[in-house]
Amino acid sequence: MHIDWAALGSVFGVSLMVTVALVGLFALGIAGLSKGESATAQGGTAALAVTGAYACFALCTAAVAYGIWLIVS
Repeated sequence: MHIDWAALGSVFGVSLMVTVALVGLFALGIAGLSKGESATAQGGTAALAVTGAYACFALCTAAVAYGIWLIVS
């Protein structure tokens, strides 16, 4: 039995980076929604913050859907 340690390390590194990126993107979306709520509560407009939050959530959804597509196909 032969283990290709370089390939295993490469897969580990890429999966770690993608995981950190997705979690960070989702956290930005939650922060954007929070900023939107606080701006609305203070009587301001929250269009940019909410739009950015929805864009972050859409990118997260697209990344997860792409991962599922890679696994299934």
